[in-house]
Amino acid sequence: MPLLFDMPWEELHTYEGSNPKPADFEDFWDKAIRELDDIDPKTEIIPSSFQTSFADCFDMFFTGTGGARIHAKLVRPKTGLEPHPAILMFHGYTDSAGDWSDKSKLGFAASGCTVAALDCRGQGGLSEDVGGTKGTTMRGQIIRGLEESPDKLLFRQIFLDTALLARIVMSMDGVDAARVGTTGISQGGGLSLVCAALIPEIKLVAPVYPFLCDYRRSWDIDQAKDAYFELQDYFRKFDPLHKREEEIFTKLGYIDVQYLTPRIKAEVMMAVGLMDTICPPSTQFAAYNKIKSEKSLRIYPDFGHENLPGHSDEIFQFMSRL
Repeated sequence: MPLLFDMPWEELHTYEGSNPKPADFEDFWDKAIRELDDIDPKTEIIPSSFQTSFADCFDMFFTGTGGARIHAKLVRPKTGLEPHPAILMFHGYTDSAGDWSDKSKLGFAASGCTVAALDCRGQGGLSEDVGGTKGTTMRGQIIRGLEESPDKLLFRQIFLDTALLARIVMSMDGVDAARVGTTGISQGGGLSLVCAALIPEIKLVAPVYPFLCDYRRSWDIDQAKDAYFELQDYFRKFDPLHKREEEIFTKLGYIDVQYLTPRIKAEVMMAVGLMDTICPPSTQFAAYNKIKSEKSLRIYPDFGHENLPGHSDEIFQFMSRL
C-alpha cells in the first residue's frame, strides 16, 4: 500500500474527527426536520423534451426552505412491477444533475426504478438560491451564512432539500417507500449520507469519497484548498488573526456530515481513494466510523478524487438489491 499523505492506515479505522460538534447539534437537526412538516412543496412535474421508449422523463420542481424552488430530474419506468424501488442521486460541488443519459439514470430506470437527481440550490443546475439572489451562485456555499445564526447556513437548506426530495419521491404512486436508495460522488456522496440520516427509512446508501466532512481536519493538514478553499479564503478576508477560529469551526459543525451519520439506519457501501487530496481520507473515515448500521468499504489505494474503475458497476449491483 502506498505511503499515505494524510494519516497512517491503522489510524484511519479509529479516527473520530477533530471538528467541534455543537452542543445542541441533535436538537438543531430534530427541529430542522420538523420544519419540513410545515412546508407545502407545491410539486410540479413537467414532461421533458427528452424521452425514451422505456422511461418517462420529467423536470420536477418543488418548494424548499425559504421559498426556494428546487429542481430535480425525474425518470420513471414505463413498465415494471409496482410498487417499485427508487434511487435518489446527488451531484458534485458546483455541478448539476447532469444529462439524462449520464450517471446511470436511464440504467436504473431500465431496471425498474424511479430515479430523482437533485440540482443543489445555487449551483450548476436550475434550483434557486434565494439568499439575496436567484439562480446560480456556484461557490462559497460552505461559508454562506457563517455571519448569521446556524439556521441561515446554506448547506442546512441543501441538506433539508435532500430530505424533502426523499419525502416527495417516497409518496409517489408506484414507489415502494421501503425500497429507496441514495448515491452520489464527492458533495453527492456527503448528501447521500445526509439524506439517509434525515430520512431513516432509506434502505441503501452508496457514497463515493464524501465531501463536507470534518472541516477542521482539512484545515489542520493544509488541505483547505480546491474543494475546501473557501475556509482559507474566509479566514484571510474576515478573521485573519483567527480570533474566531473555534467559533467558526463550531458553527460549521452543524453542517458536518460526520455528526449526522450515526442517525443512518440504511446499509452503507462507501468508496474511498487513499490518495484523495480533495477530500482527505481521514475526513471521510470520520464520517464512516460513526455509522452504526451495516456498512462496508471499497478502498482504492492508488486513486484520488477521480474515477474509480469498476465502482459504478458495483453501485448498480448494490442498488439492484432494493
